Amino acid sequence: QVQLVESGGGLVQAGGSLRLSCAASRRTFSNYAMGWFRQAPGKEREFVATIVWTGGSTFYTDSVKGRFTISRDNAKNTVYLQMNKLQPEDTAVYYCAAKPVARTVVLTRANDYDSWGQGTQVTVSS
Repeated sequence: QVQLVESGGGLVQAGGSLRLSCAASRRTFSNYAMGWFRQAPGKEREFVATIVWTGGSTFYTDSVKGRFTISRDNAKNTVYLQMNKLQPEDTAVYYCAAKPVARTVVLTRANDYDSWGQGTQVTVSS
Protein backbone atom coordinates (compact mmCIF):
# COMPACT_ATOMS: atom_id res chain seq x y z
CA GLN A 1 0.00 0.00 0.00
CA VAL A 2 0.95 3.62 -0.41
CA GLN A 3 0.46 6.40 2.13
CA LEU A 4 -1.55 9.35 0.87
CA VAL A 5 -1.84 12.81 2.40
CA GLU A 6 -4.41 15.28 1.10
CA SER A 7 -4.24 19.05 1.50
CA GLY A 8 -5.84 22.17 0.10
CA GLY A 9 -9.35 21.96 1.50
CA GLY A 10 -11.09 24.89 3.11
CA LEU A 11 -14.04 27.25 3.10
CA VAL A 12 -14.93 29.03 -0.13
CA GLN A 13 -17.91 30.96 -1.43
CA ALA A 14 -20.07 29.58 -4.22
CA GLY A 15 -18.42 30.22 -7.56
CA GLY A 16 -14.95 30.09 -6.07
CA SER A 17 -12.07 27.69 -6.62
CA LEU A 18 -9.85 25.37 -4.64
CA ARG A 19 -7.01 23.04 -5.59
CA LEU A 20 -6.60 19.83 -3.66
CA SER A 21 -3.30 18.00 -3.56
CA CYS A 22 -2.56 14.41 -2.66
CA ALA A 23 1.03 13.45 -1.95
CA ALA A 24 1.99 9.78 -2.17
CA SER A 25 4.80 8.10 -0.27
CA ARG A 26 5.89 5.57 -2.85
CA ARG A 27 8.54 6.12 -5.51
CA THR A 28 6.56 3.85 -7.82
CA PHE A 29 3.73 6.38 -7.84
CA SER A 30 3.70 6.31 -11.63
CA ASN A 31 2.43 2.72 -11.46
CA TYR A 32 -0.72 3.77 -9.62
CA ALA A 33 -4.13 4.72 -10.89
CA MET A 34 -5.36 7.62 -8.76
CA GLY A 35 -8.82 8.78 -7.86
CA TRP A 36 -10.71 11.40 -5.90
CA PHE A 37 -13.86 10.60 -3.98
CA ARG A 38 -16.04 12.66 -1.67
CA GLN A 39 -18.44 12.03 1.16
CA ALA A 40 -21.05 14.50 2.37
CA PRO A 41 -22.68 14.15 5.81
CA GLY A 42 -25.25 11.38 5.82
CA LYS A 43 -24.33 10.24 2.33
CA GLU A 44 -22.26 7.44 0.87
CA ARG A 45 -18.81 8.05 -0.51
CA GLU A 46 -19.06 8.91 -4.19
CA PHE A 47 -16.65 8.91 -7.10
CA VAL A 48 -15.45 12.30 -8.35
CA ALA A 49 -12.57 11.79 -10.78
CA THR A 50 -9.82 9.40 -11.78
CA ILE A 51 -6.63 9.56 -13.80
CA VAL A 52 -4.73 6.66 -15.33
CA TRP A 53 -1.12 5.93 -14.44
CA THR A 54 0.28 7.72 -17.49
CA GLY A 55 -1.91 10.76 -16.95
CA GLY A 56 -3.17 10.38 -20.49
CA SER A 57 -6.80 9.69 -19.64
CA THR A 58 -9.18 11.13 -17.10
CA PHE A 59 -12.77 10.40 -16.18
CA TYR A 60 -15.27 12.42 -14.13
CA THR A 61 -18.65 12.03 -12.58
CA ASP A 62 -21.24 14.01 -14.49
CA SER A 63 -21.86 16.60 -11.79
CA VAL A 64 -18.28 17.92 -11.92
CA LYS A 65 -17.54 17.72 -15.64
CA GLY A 66 -16.39 21.06 -16.98
CA ARG A 67 -15.68 22.36 -13.46
CA PHE A 68 -13.12 19.97 -11.95
CA THR A 69 -9.80 18.85 -13.44
CA ILE A 70 -7.70 15.97 -12.17
CA SER A 71 -4.01 15.91 -13.00
CA ARG A 72 -0.82 14.27 -11.76
CA ASP A 73 2.86 15.02 -11.53
CA ASN A 74 4.64 11.68 -11.30
CA ALA A 75 7.98 13.38 -10.63
CA LYS A 76 6.46 14.88 -7.47
CA ASN A 77 4.38 11.83 -6.53
CA THR A 78 1.35 14.11 -6.41
CA VAL A 79 -2.13 14.15 -7.85
CA TYR A 80 -4.26 17.29 -7.96
CA LEU A 81 -7.92 18.17 -8.17
CA GLN A 82 -8.58 21.68 -9.45
CA MET A 83 -12.12 22.64 -8.53
CA ASN A 84 -13.70 25.68 -10.18
CA LYS A 85 -17.19 27.13 -10.01
CA LEU A 86 -17.76 25.41 -6.70
CA GLN A 87 -21.32 24.97 -5.53
CA PRO A 88 -22.77 24.29 -2.06
CA GLU A 89 -23.55 20.72 -3.13
CA ASP A 90 -19.81 20.15 -3.56
CA THR A 91 -19.42 20.42 0.21
CA ALA A 92 -17.91 17.16 1.47
CA VAL A 93 -14.80 15.50 2.78
CA TYR A 94 -12.62 14.75 -0.23
CA TYR A 95 -10.48 11.62 -0.27
CA CYS A 96 -7.59 10.62 -2.46
CA ALA A 97 -7.25 6.94 -3.41
CA ALA A 98 -4.63 4.80 -5.13
CA LYS A 99 -4.42 1.42 -6.80
CA PRO A 100 -1.29 -0.20 -8.24
CA VAL A 101 -1.89 -1.19 -11.84
CA ALA A 102 -0.01 -2.87 -14.66
CA ARG A 103 -1.98 -1.31 -17.50
CA THR A 104 -4.21 1.62 -18.33
CA VAL A 105 -7.49 1.18 -16.50
CA VAL A 106 -10.25 3.55 -15.47
CA LEU A 107 -11.32 2.86 -11.88
CA THR A 108 -14.51 4.52 -10.62
CA ARG A 109 -15.60 2.36 -7.69
CA ALA A 110 -14.33 2.83 -4.16
CA ASN A 111 -13.74 -0.92 -3.89
CA ASP A 112 -11.31 -0.68 -6.82
CA TYR A 113 -8.81 1.16 -4.63
CA ASP A 114 -6.74 -0.17 -1.77
CA SER A 115 -5.03 2.93 -0.35
CA TRP A 116 -6.82 5.98 0.99
CA GLY A 117 -5.85 9.32 2.48
CA GLN A 118 -7.33 10.79 5.61
CA GLY A 119 -9.52 13.26 3.74
CA THR A 120 -9.70 17.04 3.52
CA GLN A 121 -12.83 19.10 4.19
CA VAL A 122 -14.25 21.30 1.46
CA THR A 123 -17.05 23.64 2.46
CA VAL A 124 -18.83 25.85 -0.07
CA SER A 125 -21.04 28.60 1.30
CA SER A 126 -23.97 30.01 -0.65
